[in-house]
Amino acid sequence: MASQANALGAPIERREGHAKVTGEALYATEYTPPGCVHAWPVTATVARGRVSSLDTAAALDLPGVLAVLTPDTAPRLAESDDPTLAVLQDFRVPHHGWPIALVVAETLEAARAAAQAVRVTYETEPHAAVLDDHLADAYRPEEANGGHPAERRQGDPEAAFAAAPVTVDVRYRVPPLHNHPMEPHGATARWHEGRLTAYDTSQGADTVRAVLAELFELDEDRVTVVSEHVGGGFGSKGTPRPHVVLAAMASLHTGRPVKLALARRLLPELVGHRAPTDHRLRLGAQPDGALLSVIHEVTTHTSRVKEFVEQAAVPARVMYAGGSILTSHRVAALDVPTPSWMRAPGEAPGMYALESAVDELADALGMDPIEFRIRNEPDQEPDSGRPFSSRHLVECLREGAERFGWAQRPRPGRRRSGHQLLGTGVAAATYPVLVSPSRATVTAHPDGLHVVRVNATDIGTGARTVLAQVAAQALGVGVEAVRTEIGTTGLPRAPLAGGSSGTASWGWAVHEACRSLARQLQERTGPLPPEGLTASADTEGSADAESPYARHAFGAHFAEVAVDTDTGEVRVRRLLGVYAAGRILNARTARSQFIGGMVMGLGMALTERGSLDPASGAFLGNDLAGYHVPAHADVPAIEAHWIDEKDDHLNPMGSKGIGEIGIVGTAAAIGNAVHHATGVRHRELPLTPDRVHGGP
Repeated sequence: MASQANALGAPIERREGHAKVTGEALYATEYTPPGCVHAWPVTATVARGRVSSLDTAAALDLPGVLAVLTPDTAPRLAESDDPTLAVLQDFRVPHHGWPIALVVAETLEAARAAAQAVRVTYETEPHAAVLDDHLADAYRPEEANGGHPAERRQGDPEAAFAAAPVTVDVRYRVPPLHNHPMEPHGATARWHEGRLTAYDTSQGADTVRAVLAELFELDEDRVTVVSEHVGGGFGSKGTPRPHVVLAAMASLHTGRPVKLALARRLLPELVGHRAPTDHRLRLGAQPDGALLSVIHEVTTHTSRVKEFVEQAAVPARVMYAGGSILTSHRVAALDVPTPSWMRAPGEAPGMYALESAVDELADALGMDPIEFRIRNEPDQEPDSGRPFSSRHLVECLREGAERFGWAQRPRPGRRRSGHQLLGTGVAAATYPVLVSPSRATVTAHPDGLHVVRVNATDIGTGARTVLAQVAAQALGVGVEAVRTEIGTTGLPRAPLAGGSSGTASWGWAVHEACRSLARQLQERTGPLPPEGLTASADTEGSADAESPYARHAFGAHFAEVAVDTDTGEVRVRRLLGVYAAGRILNARTARSQFIGGMVMGLGMALTERGSLDPASGAFLGNDLAGYHVPAHADVPAIEAHWIDEKDDHLNPMGSKGIGEIGIVGTAAAIGNAVHHATGVRHRELPLTPDRVHGGP
């Protein structure tokens, strides 16, 4: 049987760690097939219009330049469901940064120089790029991201709000945010005898293969996609992005393998961003704290290329027993890059606004914000009426309060250390349990090795390690006897690493395959054949079956801040997260994910802001010099804890997703702490010194 040290939950080190720190692990643009050349895109410098001329002569005259692909010369693509991938198919310009040409050269330096030598003229059209200027133009979509209805209504929330004895009516705003994974997007593509191989930095190789096959009109078995090691994604690599399509087009055009690595400054306009959100919250309560009305209305932007609606009002459908509830989304179509997934889409901005407004209402009631939340704890999911499979938010709040020393919290604006005001804040967090069908195989070899195969993607979360633990537990062997093969098409098909659903989806199939193999081995009397004994599983029909339960992870975030009264600078001194996320499968990798999400929430609260220039439609500060992701000096003492939660309505491991809940409540906890420190409420992120010093 498996030893206790190898059991699920054990803090086993990540298996690929040595390969990564020694450089043995190859990422997408580190593959260099013989004859490999380089590509560099030319992107639009206007926000809307049409390319009237492309002069490529000077670029083609440069040494080492092989080709300049334009809409006149680029391979034709078939239509797909994702119009953001229809690159170099015509001369229209739907937004700043849209690819209008692609240079291919023998070296990266030559490709970049030639791209700068391409001369472009435009026929421009009037454009609209800033959400605040076009809130009145927003329309109600049919649905928001994730298939959520754009609007849900229970009771008469407006009348309940008007009649409520205690109310808040507030507006919160979150700016555009950028994913900025450590590894920028890139791909290496190679055509050979009518087959396409692509090494892509992606959160799901099977999805990339399916889309490339569709675009280039190939059978899927003629496309191979490898995403063995991925340096983070945070959603921006969840679907194929233009870089892999451009690389494949360039390889097809030149007959050479082509490597395309996007410069970081191109990412905000080519691979998605979190759309800005404007929130109006109206909350009404009885004097004893019982909520009577919850109204959360969100306005956001989308591009004219493809509709994407951040589902930021959806968390309000889950959190509180609010009597009458209205949650709605509106969206303005602008001349901007297409927004997309960014870590906890919907929940991160939505819970920032909701948990900040909840704090305001607790303050208006004169109630402790933790007790106010507990007072409005629902017996069932407010929106659907379904029972929760498990919900231990109250326990998270109670344990967090004890660990954080909440009982000693003074009234707002009362703690001072020199010229700094000190404050503490709290916020709740939630994230849905998502799971998709997956396939997996496992083979027992005569030498005692068990090989698990599933086309999972490890984006830095430790998927290889945790899946080995799942297999070892199901097989009853030590984890050292299990090898996991992931990250390339040709392995059993698996869903992408997104929506905090990867381990739940892949692990379910791995568990079922290993249990099947264990039964075969138990019944077998003779030696194993030389090729080993294999079992497989496909969870279609079970993993995607509709559950009668509302399934969510929950958590509580606590923050302590110091606000400089001279400069307005906010320094976070402590962060604490306490989570209820089912069974934790690896204590080491789980803590890392929780802390990583909290660090991203810290950036959301204090430093990160994407800004669109109204004149050009361009994102400003589009690299890590102008868009500040928290560095070591910014990050305080962070603690992540969890409670033991048993939930039999999830998957065979009893696990919930943990990749995204860490970001969800952090910004609100920090904002609430700033209010507690200063007595001043700020309602727009990030809380930069100019905003804090200048007041609301």
